[in-house]
Amino acid sequence: MNFLRRLFQGSGPAKVDIEKRFRLQNPVGQGTMSKVWKATDTKTGQTVALKILDKEKTKRLEQRFVGLNRPREGVIAISLHHPHVVQTYDHGITTKDEQFLVMEFIEGVGLSSLVDLQGERMTANCLRWCIQLGEALDYVHSQQWIHRDLCPRNIIITMSNQLKLIDFGLMVPNTPPFRKPGNRTGTAMYMAPELVRRLPTDQRIDVFSYAVTCYQMFTKQFPWPAADTMEAVMQHVNMPPKEILLLKPDMNPQVAKAIMRGLEKEPADRWQSVKEMVEALRAAAVVRK
Repeated sequence: MNFLRRLFQGSGPAKVDIEKRFRLQNPVGQGTMSKVWKATDTKTGQTVALKILDKEKTKRLEQRFVGLNRPREGVIAISLHHPHVVQTYDHGITTKDEQFLVMEFIEGVGLSSLVDLQGERMTANCLRWCIQLGEALDYVHSQQWIHRDLCPRNIIITMSNQLKLIDFGLMVPNTPPFRKPGNRTGTAMYMAPELVRRLPTDQRIDVFSYAVTCYQMFTKQFPWPAADTMEAVMQHVNMPPKEILLLKPDMNPQVAKAIMRGLEKEPADRWQSVKEMVEALRAAAVVRK
């Protein structure tokens, strides 16, 4: 728990008047819990991505972790430093009591759009991006976090074809209190079966989400029929995923095998770490060359 204590020391500046400190240029994204603006930080002169969290939605999320001292997103984000994780420069509370993050502004496109398009850019870079995403997630795990919401919506591809993980809103410490059963947060179609069934969890729920994301990157489809309700998502528990080679018969069979192992229903049958899965993908990439 020492790393949590360090994070809470000096966990943010005094309240900030957003309109005075930043010159807002245009909105560049809106998630379920936040809005992101391209802005100029008058304090530094930098062009930044300014993320402002919805106060009421953030409050409802925090109520799920009452008594657990879950760090705020800004506290988590500013501690992360990796080539494939967006850099966070500052964070704090606005004069309207909203949490905000000041992040590097990335010229790029959301991975969700590239998944839907399935164009030449995706075909040429898919395996490399899968590996980069795995490297980012492995780093997150090495810092003792569980992401809990890995999906294409939370990933950007830069103009130079570098992948960046950009959202940490549901991340929790990888500690026993946060691994207890009951708290079912995340994006439904990417949730591991043990999370859906409210069983104890660990970093292997991220392995599952990572495998679902890689599966989509190669095929545009989910391993199961798409579903909007949690009841429908129970199919993760009740039926096996569709074999990826049936959708993409020309793909590297070693890559296919690595992805399918990440989708195993039982955590013990999955890759036990993201690092293991990334190593399998790297080995397949070398063989392909």
